[in-house]
Amino acid sequence: MKQPIPEFYGSTVVSDKGQVVIPAEARNALGLTKGEKLLVMGMNGESLMLVKAGSFERMAAEMSAKMQVIKEKVAKEGDEKYEHCD
Repeated sequence: MKQPIPEFYGSTVVSDKGQVVIPAEARNALGLTKGEKLLVMGMNGESLMLVKAGSFERMAAEMSAKMQVIKEKVAKEGDEKYEHCD
C-alpha cells in the first residue's frame, strides 16, 4: 500500500456564518462537485479533516489495517525489549 503524501492547498477563513471555502485547487484535485457530502472530523480540538462520505469506509479499513500492523510491531518490540529481564 503506497503512503499518502499530504498536500497543502492554501488557507481559508471562517465566515460569520461559520462557512469556509475549499480552495479550487483542492476541489479539483479531489474531484469535489456541488452538493457532494463531506464528513467533518476533528482531533484534539486543534484540527479538522474533511473526508468524502463515499470514501470513508475505505479510509477506515486502511486505518484499521495499519493499526493492526502497529500493534504487532509494538508487541514484538515489547517482547524483545524485555527478553533480558527474565
